[in-house]
Amino acid sequence: MLQHLPSILAIHFRPDQSMQRASSVTGPAPDGSRTVSVTTAARSSARLTDLDRAKGIAILLVVFGHLVPQEDPAGLTWYDPLRIAIYLFHMPFFMYLSGYVTFWSGAATMPLRRWPRLAVRRAKRLLIPFFGFGCVILAAKLIASHVIQVDNVPSGLGSGLDSLFLHTAHSPATSVWYIGVLFVYVLATPLLLALPRIGRLPAEVPLIVVAIALYLIQAPPILYMDRVCRFFIFFVAGGLAARAGSAWWFVLDRFHLPALLLLLGLLVFVGGGGVQFDWGMGADDQFPYKGWMLAAGLLSMVALHGLVRSVPFARWGWLIFVGNMCFAIYLLNTICLGLTKGIMLRFLPLHWNAQDFIPIAAAMMVAGVFGPILIKRYILRYIPPLDRITD
Repeated sequence: MLQHLPSILAIHFRPDQSMQRASSVTGPAPDGSRTVSVTTAARSSARLTDLDRAKGIAILLVVFGHLVPQEDPAGLTWYDPLRIAIYLFHMPFFMYLSGYVTFWSGAATMPLRRWPRLAVRRAKRLLIPFFGFGCVILAAKLIASHVIQVDNVPSGLGSGLDSLFLHTAHSPATSVWYIGVLFVYVLATPLLLALPRIGRLPAEVPLIVVAIALYLIQAPPILYMDRVCRFFIFFVAGGLAARAGSAWWFVLDRFHLPALLLLLGLLVFVGGGGVQFDWGMGADDQFPYKGWMLAAGLLSMVALHGLVRSVPFARWGWLIFVGNMCFAIYLLNTICLGLTKGIMLRFLPLHWNAQDFIPIAAAMMVAGVFGPILIKRYILRYIPPLDRITD
């Protein structure tokens, strides 16, 4: 990557190219200088494959975290500490990547005259799958619960829709929250960056102040506002990293191993019971949990993004493939996980306990990753609208 640095930094892109696919380098230069047009070939040659590898790792963590959505297997003691550790950083890292791509693509610095166009396109890209797949998951749970064991089933369609889109503390399709929250971030960021500057302060100052303020707020779980407030700071951190350009790449390449060691130590401490959280009282939206999440999330940005830029990870093409499929995996993984678990418990001599968890979890992990890929490749390709929104 570093050997191509001069050519990458010499390229500045038009803001209206923000509509390119997220994994392509289609945004402004990190120094914020003037923009010029570039060819598709140039954009392709400057593709940030390290972001694709990072997305691959992030989506694998997401699938693993969804293996046990509610009731823990009887007698299983090791998964919950591991899940606590993963949840400290995996969605902050995902939001960091989203912020990085949003700024690098130019969507964050979209001129206000083009903001309505951005809003329409992002609504098609994010709100349609948010509402569509949320309703599909809800309907699938209500139907499948009559045949197989299903987690987090609402009492009916009305209560399910209420929990899905309004009182979202116990959403039956919690996996779709990220899409709705990302829509809010993508639209709000250009507006915050367009605010009048205060003296000589950088344009990013209002963005940073808002992100910190939101993180300190304990918002109610209505319309996913608690998650909007909790994760914006990581989205902004990703944007600032993208703006830093080569300086950030230097940090990643130089300090990812120390950051990884610190992250692992923090996760062992917290996951091992060093800090007590009352999950029943919504600890994930309160301090001290949010303090540990902030530390873990910031460390993961350097640790994981730097790791995928290093050998041997930089040679793993399969991570790029998984990363390119991450949106489809994100939208469809919970359906595949739930079906796999329900079918195995219904038709095989297996039980939801510690003894049988390993084969069930292995099958669910394979289904959660490869099921969406197969659906995308061999079913959705024949349904163009669904194929487009799952790209």
